[in-house]
Amino acid sequence: MELEFSGEVWSWRGPAPYHFVWVPHDEAEQIAETAAAVTYGWGMVPVTVTIGDTAWTTSLWPKDGRYVVPLKDKVRRAEAIELGTVVHLRLRIEI
Repeated sequence: MELEFSGEVWSWRGPAPYHFVWVPHDEAEQIAETAAAVTYGWGMVPVTVTIGDTAWTTSLWPKDGRYVVPLKDKVRRAEAIELGTVVHLRLRIEI
């Protein structure tokens, strides 16, 4: 499964800061339909994410009936992504 969408980068200020992008509702519904086949626990869904010229593997985190894409610091630096930046993402989920 491949999905593309854009979203604004936001931060969660827990014990360590994390940066995320929400998966839009429609795409989250598509992911939820196949999540049981790929999740490895706690609803986490392994994905390959591409932003610009940078691709990496991570897992979508389930939150509030949707999913969030965590953005690694290395990726944010490579693509000059700041808090509040709207980014275009491509997700690939192996089913």
